[in-house]
Amino acid sequence: MSKYDIGLVGLAVMGQNLVLNMNDHGFVVAVYNRTVSKVDEFLAHEANGTQVIGAHSIEELAGLLKRPRRVMLMVKAGKPVDDFIKLIAPLLQPGDIIIDGGNSYFADTMRRTEELESRGLLFIGAGVSGGEEGARRGPSIMPGGSPAAWPHVKPIFQAIAAKVADGSPCCEWVGPNGAGHFVKMVHNGIEYGDMQLIAEAYYIMANALGMDADELHETFGRWNQGDLDSYLIDITTQIFARKDPETGKPIVDVILDTAGQKGTGKWTSQVALDLGIAIPTITEAVFARCISAVKAERVAASKILTGPDAKYTGDRQQFIDAIRDALYASKICSYAQGYALLREAAKEYNWDLKFGDIALMWRGGCIIRARFLDRIKEAFDEDPNLANLLLAPYFREQVNACQSNWRKVISTASELGIPVPAFSSALAYFDSYRRGRLSANLIQAQRDFFGAHTYERVDKEGVYHTEWLSE
Repeated sequence: MSKYDIGLVGLAVMGQNLVLNMNDHGFVVAVYNRTVSKVDEFLAHEANGTQVIGAHSIEELAGLLKRPRRVMLMVKAGKPVDDFIKLIAPLLQPGDIIIDGGNSYFADTMRRTEELESRGLLFIGAGVSGGEEGARRGPSIMPGGSPAAWPHVKPIFQAIAAKVADGSPCCEWVGPNGAGHFVKMVHNGIEYGDMQLIAEAYYIMANALGMDADELHETFGRWNQGDLDSYLIDITTQIFARKDPETGKPIVDVILDTAGQKGTGKWTSQVALDLGIAIPTITEAVFARCISAVKAERVAASKILTGPDAKYTGDRQQFIDAIRDALYASKICSYAQGYALLREAAKEYNWDLKFGDIALMWRGGCIIRARFLDRIKEAFDEDPNLANLLLAPYFREQVNACQSNWRKVISTASELGIPVPAFSSALAYFDSYRRGRLSANLIQAQRDFFGAHTYERVDKEGVYHTEWLSE
């Protein structure tokens, strides 16, 4: 008799850790991997002594599972997901569930949901955040897809998810078709922004103030006791304390300054362009990784191009405090941009996204988990129709309190020749959003001049065109 609660395909580290997490919470799991020897290795080592059972074929896996069958794919996004769906779907019966727990593009999840539902099957696209440790001890899980599948998956996902102080799981149903993977994509975009902003704060202190790793360790540790308290600030503090065993130097100083990307940050920017939503800080974080990648060109250019390269000569502690304020204000703007994108996506795709619940799901387990997210939950609890986080009383007050220091840091960095693209774009976003009139009237005049694209007026309704060459 079939007795296994869920099947999992893909035994890379994330898949293995999720299986062990499920086992810890009393669920019996069957596993399969395309390289079948990996199954036996996992059972002999990491899963030794657990209730986990191995399958040596997709057919065997399907035969081991309780109905409705639940099969979770932890494989590389893109074609591998489709390939496994083609293999396993014919073995399933109406009402059975396929779950994609990888970093899939949300539009692919929308397509897969529609295709599988047309065959009587159910599909969930679940964003899983928290890395290897989160998968093992409690990730943030963002499921979306076929609503009828959720009651059958909810007990497992909410059991293995991270829990916050009041015991709430960092997992709740997000919405239909691609909603879960869209929310995960925006999470990753915000993660890009957070990481770049933290890196810029470090870069200013290292270059303008000459702070060494020990001083940076102390400073970030202090910041982590206040409003900036977060997973990323915490690990940054730890990074500055680590020494390279070969050279004895701080490990951060021997790491090559080129950053890679897996695509989710880029997807966030591309979708924002498609939906017409400004997310400049997230996008600048993606571009910063792009320019970091042309290391050889930058080294060559550094010998040819000139600019200021001075140190800050004012009050040292005051400037460190100002950098902290600039980081916090920029972080607020980055999250405001991410939530603006979620808001527009909810309209475009007819998703009833619960923005406060999304903040709750991000409070534990995931990479962007932070004290700050409680404030976002409170803001949307107070006003579910909030147009922009910057308009919420708490965030408005915080940005106003940080604003003078924020501007000082960016202007000083510019004077010293230190690039701070994410800081700068966040301030430009704030200044643009707070102005009732921008420069786009001139752009509309230019478009009408060379292309007769027409324009609207401020003083009366209608669409107008000027014959610019008639006089």
